Amino acid sequence: MILITGATGLVGSHLLAKLLLTKTKVRAIYRTEKKKLAVKNILAYYTDNVDALFDTIDWFQADITGVPKLAEAFNDINIVYHCAAIISFDEAEAKKLKKVNIEGTANVVNLCLSNKVSKLCYTSSIASLGVNENGEPITEETHWNPEAQNNIYSITKYGAELEVWRGSQEGLDTVIVNPGVILGSGFWRGGSGQLFRSVAKGLKYYTYGRVGFVDVKDVVEVMIDLTNSKISNERYILVAENRSFKEVFDLIAFHLKVKPTTKKAAGWMLHLAWRLDKTAHILFNKKRRFFKGSAISALQELEYDNQKIQAAIGYKFTHLEDTIAEVSEHYLIENVRD
Repeated sequence: MILITGATGLVGSHLLAKLLLTKTKVRAIYRTEKKKLAVKNILAYYTDNVDALFDTIDWFQADITGVPKLAEAFNDINIVYHCAAIISFDEAEAKKLKKVNIEGTANVVNLCLSNKVSKLCYTSSIASLGVNENGEPITEETHWNPEAQNNIYSITKYGAELEVWRGSQEGLDTVIVNPGVILGSGFWRGGSGQLFRSVAKGLKYYTYGRVGFVDVKDVVEVMIDLTNSKISNERYILVAENRSFKEVFDLIAFHLKVKPTTKKAAGWMLHLAWRLDKTAHILFNKKRRFFKGSAISALQELEYDNQKIQAAIGYKFTHLEDTIAEVSEHYLIENVRD
């Protein structure tokens, strides 16, 4: 049987749907009933018979930070897809991110080892990779610099990878994927789904940053292909195209049939914004919306090399505009009155 942690998140839920369509028996970890039921929205992208497919899932309520209960989820498991994580740039949540992203991953690795799981596929991020100071494309071998201005999310994803590599040294077959910004349908109030929602509502400014983007369907297909292959103890960057945020915002605006943003946010504006946001939080207890890590990421112009995964399994990524067109169509259908 296959186990998926984080089965109610963007990657986990699309992975779950893909595996279920192949009649694979899957145990899916969830934390709340609300999150579990939300998976039906994702299944609807893949089948007209949602309830029947949903009923084939072996649901298991647990948290990756709670070892006794989590251990029960590993009964009769031979393959694990570890997708559970917290995504946040909020320094105030550092303890929580370390608990879930690093300690939680260590728990998963330890249970894989003790239960003699045949293979672990870990969903990491390009955030855990180093940055080339000379501006050359970032590869799987780019050195991580602990002295750089790494945000708390990057630090904890890097720490989680170290736990996975530890597992590989102790005999666990592993593969790690490092996706870029993952675009996919179903989660409009968080992650990349918020990009579509923001553009739809009228995004005021764009930044000059550049990063790698990838379709969630490509991510899960590569994860399945790698896990079913003989490849072991390797990591792979999953990026379809490197584009500026302005280019992506314009494509989203075009497919959502709204006006694109034309105002460029200068670097000083972003750094002022996160400082004002932090001050408002301290003085008036307002919920934080913008962070230092967000500002730095929005201004970085990065290029990622996807040649390794193409050479390994010959995978051809979905064109970015095709991804944006599909996700935009889903957004318009589901958020007409949003």
